[in-house]
Amino acid sequence: MRSSTLVALVALAAPAVAQSYLSFNTTNFKVKLSNDSQTLASLQPSDSTFDFSPFDVLSQRSGNGNYHVGDLTLRYRTGSSGTWISANTATTRKAVTAGKAENASVKATASLAPTLPGLTALNISREWQDLNGDLALVYTITNTQTSAIEIGSLGFPIEFNSIFTNRDAATIRAKCSLTDPYIGLGAGYAQVTPLGGSGPALVVTPLVGSSFEAWRFLQEATNTALAYQSQVFEGLYEWQIHTKAYAENEWKSVQPWNPASSRMLQSKESMTVGLRFSLAKGGINDIESTVRGLGQPYARSVPGYVIPSDAESTLYLNSSSSVSSMITEPADAFTMSSPSMGVYKLTPSTGVWGRVRLNVKYASGLNQTVHYKIGKSATTTLDGLGSFLTAEQYFNNKSDPFHRAPSVITYDRDAAAPVLQDPRVWIAGLSDEAGAGSFLSATMKQALRPNANEVALLEDFIHQTMWGYIQSSNGTTQYAVRKSIFYYEPSRVPGYQYSSSIDWTGWASWNYAAAYATDRAYDYVHVSAAYWAFYRVARAYPSLAKQATWDWYLNQAYQTVMYATSTSSNGQYMVGYADVGLMGETVWGELLKDLYREGNTTAAAAMEARMKIRAQRWDTEAVPFGSEMAWDSTGQEGVYYWSNYFNLTNTAVKSIDSILSYMPTVAHWGWNGNARRYWDNLYGGKLQRIERQIHHYGSALNGLALLSYYRTLTRTPPTSSTSSVSPSYLLRTAYAGISAPLSNIDETGFASASFHSWPDTLAWDAYSGDYGPGFVGLALGSGVYVHSASEVYGGNVAGGSGGGSASGSRIVVTPRDAVRRRVWFGPWGCGVEVDAGEISEFTVDLAAGTASLSLGEGSGGVAVASGAVLWVEGACEVKTAGLKASREGVRVEFSGGKGSVVVGRK
Repeated sequence: MRSSTLVALVALAAPAVAQSYLSFNTTNFKVKLSNDSQTLASLQPSDSTFDFSPFDVLSQRSGNGNYHVGDLTLRYRTGSSGTWISANTATTRKAVTAGKAENASVKATASLAPTLPGLTALNISREWQDLNGDLALVYTITNTQTSAIEIGSLGFPIEFNSIFTNRDAATIRAKCSLTDPYIGLGAGYAQVTPLGGSGPALVVTPLVGSSFEAWRFLQEATNTALAYQSQVFEGLYEWQIHTKAYAENEWKSVQPWNPASSRMLQSKESMTVGLRFSLAKGGINDIESTVRGLGQPYARSVPGYVIPSDAESTLYLNSSSSVSSMITEPADAFTMSSPSMGVYKLTPSTGVWGRVRLNVKYASGLNQTVHYKIGKSATTTLDGLGSFLTAEQYFNNKSDPFHRAPSVITYDRDAAAPVLQDPRVWIAGLSDEAGAGSFLSATMKQALRPNANEVALLEDFIHQTMWGYIQSSNGTTQYAVRKSIFYYEPSRVPGYQYSSSIDWTGWASWNYAAAYATDRAYDYVHVSAAYWAFYRVARAYPSLAKQATWDWYLNQAYQTVMYATSTSSNGQYMVGYADVGLMGETVWGELLKDLYREGNTTAAAAMEARMKIRAQRWDTEAVPFGSEMAWDSTGQEGVYYWSNYFNLTNTAVKSIDSILSYMPTVAHWGWNGNARRYWDNLYGGKLQRIERQIHHYGSALNGLALLSYYRTLTRTPPTSSTSSVSPSYLLRTAYAGISAPLSNIDETGFASASFHSWPDTLAWDAYSGDYGPGFVGLALGSGVYVHSASEVYGGNVAGGSGGGSASGSRIVVTPRDAVRRRVWFGPWGCGVEVDAGEISEFTVDLAAGTASLSLGEGSGGVAVASGAVLWVEGACEVKTAGLKASREGVRVEFSGGKGSVVVGRK
């Protein structure tokens, strides 16, 4: 079991922010400022008691070094060379000098000189203004010297209530919110979304001269009552408009999101900067329209910002000012064309791989950046991953005393070597997400694109290592899954040399008994998924599986699930956490489908009954997203799946609303569809720190739930009992999450667990770690989604090239996704899936209500399929006559490596 217990009881310093307030209202907000500092204490919508600010714990955040909205950080120097000097209103806080407002729109004004001791070169004042019913924060900075001053860093701390400390789940959901950035220069913004997923959201946009250049983490004391920078309080960030002083120092070896800038302030010259706080009254679905309504340039790229080299993206730009230039960094990364005003087709240029920044300059002088990640074609990327996992990460030292060979084991990209020892023993122990992640990716990849050599190696792993060591193969604990098969207990492995450079005294260095415990249900999902993947391989490609038949693999998966969810005579679960949603358990839903398809109704009914008990329990809970952690983003996927399966609509919608609160869609590959994770590098990363992780496994797993809900909404028109977001918003957010795991895979095929988002790093973690669960999301969700694009900036195909207007009569699409076996027809509320080969092309005739699919045996070194079983979901049926029924679908035989089938509306 992981530990999230926090000891954070310390003496509190005398408050530096007095507990009395200046209150005022605007049309949209009720505002409280702390009297002495005039920093923001409370920000509520005018017609709500919800508070975006952590007003209820402000008394515990009132000391020196605690940041609030209204604070300011800067670095400056005289002239254009020399050492940068730092200044910070939060460091030694003193009461500011209140001034007299010059007009009714100014609600508070003050000189910040008292709280910036020693700063004589600059005079800084601050105003809080009512800006057309919104709240504006405005700073005026004046150079009081006779020489020019260079401002090398200027930041606005952003403090909203993401503090979970000492709160139960219901209170967290009711009181807390999450902040996500779009680091897009003059078009950048931050969004603040209530954790419940409903109610108004907050949008923060730049005033003139306040370009969003970087998002910097703010260091505070961590040994405090609220446990800053921990699992219960990630910490705060600041909106930086200039970053040159950091780029020359702490960040000098890093490729930044945006070019570093500074501002030269001449003698007696002033500059005015600031932020605007606006209410998205319609909630999360209204954020983008609120941004556009404020006159901000707005960008939307369909289907997203992670672009395979053989695909294209359509960029929609909305601005009152015309585009004067568009260039990329690196240069010419895209071939660009503009078929109509504000619409741009972007095709990756040959040989381009990695991060790409598109710089858009408008005639008004404003600059916007849109951030892309270009990779190899999705199928090539998967093939590279499979090759790397079964070559570089294949451990075959049969003398290993822990019986880890053969296996696909955790890898360290920096060392270019497998991780055979780590004080967090599970990382080297082939279990937990961080130890099982690599074999999980390797086995799931075979279900998508099987390779004969890879299948053979992985069958050795399954039969020699997983079955018998990772999973008990006999006795009363048969099918139990161990937490780690590597452990620290020198007396049990005489002669084995544990590294003397590792501290083995921590809680994570389990001994044999702790490592071989079988009480963590999360671990069972990985093992059952590996079996299920090989069931699919053996069923569709029977000549590939040499060591067991398809029914053996299917039964192994089933028995693993049943052990994980078994109960004692008093009804208590035998395995810990079996009562919560488990990451990746959508694969259990696929297993259940296959049990029914194979006619194994006894097993299917038994498994379904187990799942129903769990779902019914969740349906009674106010917040059914339990976890090992105080707050988490892992349980929602499983809770959604089974609540939706059993038509428990309220809990299903609650799950979707929860996901949307922590999974934004913005014009940046890193944050678009990025489900919030910030602590898992402590458990699975090489660089261990609390930090916002980019595209950890939560992105794709939560994307599965959103995709499923999107399919539900296209089958059945939204009602008052559904989430408030539009199907289009769901699809864009979901597809971003599902595509995210492609970005983790480098040019050689190595997959990192997550990307470090702090601007002093901006790099993929060196450990493969817990990448695997995210790959499960990609495997189960990737496909082509044809959407009925009725809204502006729509785009009607995700996951394929080609397309056409959804109002036209025909759409011809070539799949470009990673799997190429699924198509969802949004206008008809139905979809198709094949179990082998690939869908190479399809043509949709909207007028006739039919789709003609061309199937192929597979390409690129994958095993050849002789045919495929095709399943239809929703309001469609197979129109091609004469096809043989098979496993609740139809069998399409290939001739010359090809097949075809027509489906259409019923």
